[in-house]
This record gives sequence, structure tokens and C-alpha cells, in this order.
Amino acid sequence: MMKAYTINYDLKAPNRNYDGLFVEIKKSPKWWHFLESTWIIATDETPSQIWNRLIANLDKNDYLLIIEVKDNVQGWLPKEAWDWIHANVPS
Repeated sequence: MMKAYTINYDLKAPNRNYDGLFVEIKKSPKWWHFLESTWIIATDETPSQIWNRLIANLDKNDYLLIIEVKDNVQGWLPKEAWDWIHANVPS
């Protein structure tokens, strides 16, 4: 069964091209990018497996956090974001 995770990051290198990181995140079976430095993905991977895919695209001074999420949420997002969350994030 797929789980959902947020990928949250703080990329420190000015003018660094992080396209490789975003391409790697988009390799997840399902993904949605709601906020500037937050993605939600749905995958069968563990947090460690996700990390191992992404680490090559980070600098040593960057920060990245992967957290499992459940459909027990609240916030201010467009309807299409909520539709995606309710369809792809397990209860």
C-alpha cells in the first residue's frame, strides 16, 4: 500500500540549479507541489529510500526533511490541492 510523505527543504546555495532534485522527486509514482519548498508524494518507498534517491542533488549545507502524512489535515490551499490530498493521502 502506498504511503504519502512530505518532502520539505531549505536549499542554501545561491544561484544553484536544483532542477535535478525536482526531476528526481517527480519520479515518484504520484506527486503534487503545493508550496514553494514542500512537495507531497505517494509511493511504496520508505523515507530512507526516498532520501537515497534525492541526496545526490543536494549540497552539504542544504536541509531536507521527509515526513509521512495522513489525511488528517487542515490549511488554506486551492480546491485542486485538497482534491489531490484526499485522493492520494491515506487516512
